[in-house]
Amino acid sequence: MAEDSSLSGGAPMHRGPYISMITNRTMNLLIRAAMLFMVGVFLALVLNLLQVQRNVTLFPPDVISSIFSSAWWLPPCCGTAAALIGLLYPCMDRRLGEPHKLKREWSNVMRCVAVFVGINHASAKVDFANNVQLSLTLAALSVGLWWTFDRSRSGFGLGVIIAILATLATQLLVYNGVFQYTSPDFLYIRSWLPCIFFAGVITVGNIGRQLALYEYKVSQEKTHQD
Repeated sequence: MAEDSSLSGGAPMHRGPYISMITNRTMNLLIRAAMLFMVGVFLALVLNLLQVQRNVTLFPPDVISSIFSSAWWLPPCCGTAAALIGLLYPCMDRRLGEPHKLKREWSNVMRCVAVFVGINHASAKVDFANNVQLSLTLAALSVGLWWTFDRSRSGFGLGVIIAILATLATQLLVYNGVFQYTSPDFLYIRSWLPCIFFAGVITVGNIGRQLALYEYKVSQEKTHQD
């Protein structure tokens, strides 16, 4: 009986660390998702403000009175997309086993965010001779952003796929009259929009990777301590 009680009493000690590890992973996942959501909402507000100042996007006048009251659903949607993308990128890295070619630091992530905002600022503020020139310039800048801050095949592939899907989703919104472009081209979607989406995906993916890398370092330290 004493041995049985000791075994039954010792069982939770073996299960305890495992349950604690699962709980910590779940909590870390929720924290990362919440942080990525806030990043997506913030970027959506800032970038939408740049586009509205340029009068690139037009929402129904009875819906808009300011940047915060217009398209209230846009920031939450961007936040949700940022959370999904930011969690997907490190997951794909682990599944594919693709090593990081660049040193992961928050300074590089912040520079990536700054370049992404700069690309959007250029699309909203700089006057180009025509849309083809604008599209080619933004495409070169977006690929340059990927090469400078990512260089992974999985990052490039996911960026292209998500950019295409996001452009198609925007196309559906335009067709349904949710919003429209002042100077539409290429089936009511400005031809540079996929470049903006691609750069945004790469940026959010880098943020997600950095958050996951921090969690990995903490878990490794705990493992060595144990």
